[in-house]
Amino acid sequence: MFTGHLAVGLAGKRIEPRISLGTWMAAALLADLIAFVLMIARVERFRPVPTAATNRMVGEIPYSHSLLMDALWAALFALAFYLRRRNRTGAWLLFAAVISHWVLDVVSHRPDIPLGPGAGPLLGLGLWNSLSATVIVEGGMWAAAIVVYIRASKHANRAGVAVFWVGVLLLTASWLANVSAGLAPDPVLAGVNGLVFFSLTIAWAYWTNRARYFKTSSK
Repeated sequence: MFTGHLAVGLAGKRIEPRISLGTWMAAALLADLIAFVLMIARVERFRPVPTAATNRMVGEIPYSHSLLMDALWAALFALAFYLRRRNRTGAWLLFAAVISHWVLDVVSHRPDIPLGPGAGPLLGLGLWNSLSATVIVEGGMWAAAIVVYIRASKHANRAGVAVFWVGVLLLTASWLANVSAGLAPDPVLAGVNGLVFFSLTIAWAYWTNRARYFKTSSK
């Protein structure tokens, strides 16, 4: 998933508004960020499925997307947050946000999500095999999270409106393109492109956090 993960970030901000939206998005996208770094290092990769109309990639991603490793990354992320903010509840919520990535990817991927490095079976329900099902399920999550976020926050100024909605439109368009097109076949190029794009997404979330405010909000 992509916007499904972003939906977790928006919903998380509603649940615990003291945590910046950027931090929520970093937690929800952490597995992919790690995967892109490992792809650049040629440790992980995605293989194309040329005959598929959608969901054209199968991943070899045991260190970034397995349940065991995601639990480790989640623990490290939550610990780093706790040591800085001393917010125990927030740390546990961020731990859950990181783990949610594995759950959502099992729903959306072809069978390529492991329980641990070298540990089978490979899981994947293949939601992305159907564009219509993807739009309904993942798109519905994204739309619902946007509504929840908008209703719980207010823009600080007109720029806050523009920053949020321009970002939402660009991310939605990128999500739909990714379902049908997949990643670049070269893992280094795909990793660089993904790392840059996801880093910009997180930067947008931190910017949005400053442009919109909750009753209790962190910068």
